[in-house]
Amino acid sequence: MKPSSALLIAFASASALIVCGCNSSNKTSTPTTPVTTTPSTGGSGGTTDNSGLSKATLALGITAVPSELATTYSKAKKFNRYTKHVAPNGKAIHIVAQDQVTDNQIVRARNILQHYLTNYPGSLYGANKDAVANKMTENGAILILGNGADGENKVVAELNGQPLYYSEMQVEGGTWYINQDYQHRDAMFEEIVHMVHDYGIGVDQGEKFIGALPKYQAEIRAAQVNATNGKLWGGDKSWMDELSAENSLSQEYLAAVVDSYYGLWGAYKESDKGMWGMYVAKTRKDLPSKDPLGYQLMDNKFFHPYLTYNARIDESFKGNFSLKFDTKLPYTNVSQYLKDVTLTGSNDSGVVVNGYDNDITGNTGKNSVVLTGPSSEYKTEKQSDGSYLVQDMVDNRDGRNIVRDVEELVFTDSKLDLTSL
Repeated sequence: MKPSSALLIAFASASALIVCGCNSSNKTSTPTTPVTTTPSTGGSGGTTDNSGLSKATLALGITAVPSELATTYSKAKKFNRYTKHVAPNGKAIHIVAQDQVTDNQIVRARNILQHYLTNYPGSLYGANKDAVANKMTENGAILILGNGADGENKVVAELNGQPLYYSEMQVEGGTWYINQDYQHRDAMFEEIVHMVHDYGIGVDQGEKFIGALPKYQAEIRAAQVNATNGKLWGGDKSWMDELSAENSLSQEYLAAVVDSYYGLWGAYKESDKGMWGMYVAKTRKDLPSKDPLGYQLMDNKFFHPYLTYNARIDESFKGNFSLKFDTKLPYTNVSQYLKDVTLTGSNDSGVVVNGYDNDITGNTGKNSVVLTGPSSEYKTEKQSDGSYLVQDMVDNRDGRNIVRDVEELVFTDSKLDLTSL
């Protein structure tokens, strides 16, 4: 839900906020009947016509829009690509994209959806997320990746589903991401968690509860009421009244918590708060003291402490992509929570590890992995599959890292040519 312009201007420049405000619509508050797809085995989503798509696109798991969806999401409406997440019941959670959306944006949207639905062993509500994913298919969840910006795309606005627009989809390593450009702020985590919440977790106070996790939603609602009453989160009266009328308060609140938890507002300079200044906690570090109930929603409940997907670093990136927080690099507010990355393209570039036991894959250029200590404190072993295990012998520092298609390790005192091993 996009906040009112008066509220937005109070917290940031109008140009940034008009482009980047939330865009969840009331269409996602009440899930609709799913689009019927004939085949369900394997989540195939029906036969596809892949004419016009490159081999590189197809290799990413992106196809033409299946025939069963192509009437609604047609070429005439500029929809030309499709991908999916297959739930345990064998049915697909659909993702359709218009023609200006990039392949990397499509892949990242799918990655974030899969991240939310990846089991979190030992957590209270997320140890087995099968029921959440299955509910999403039963309730007709569909993610619509649209051209342009929120408020500009009338075609997407008229369709049922969770909208997400080109101008608010950052990609790791891309210019918007590296600069943490809030005129093109990263709304992917927010909008996709709206879809998971509405169609999978479930929302109370409606005609009936159609989700899979009523107890977790009860905790979310209690935290939202506490945050609203305590003025820890919220906007002007007209916006809050609008959210209340469409029963979206708990969804918008949870999205604000998730955004801060994953560092999306850490580089925002216009306020010391998160979500355009509307949420008291700006970063994960703020959550326990500033919104304890919000922090409890994140603490071993459903959401992983790190990002579980393998991030494709945009082919335009040059230099060392850091997975370690660095005050001089705004994007590391977010990248510090990445675990696994793949460099794409052919630029010579490297990756700085962060202690999450990283899995790092190089591109066709010359690549390096940058470590924290001297070479004497690491053990490097070539594996049978051609990758390298690089283990830090110092506890609680760089951990155990798998490195493949990388030519060089960079220590504080020397470099190791992996091609010589």
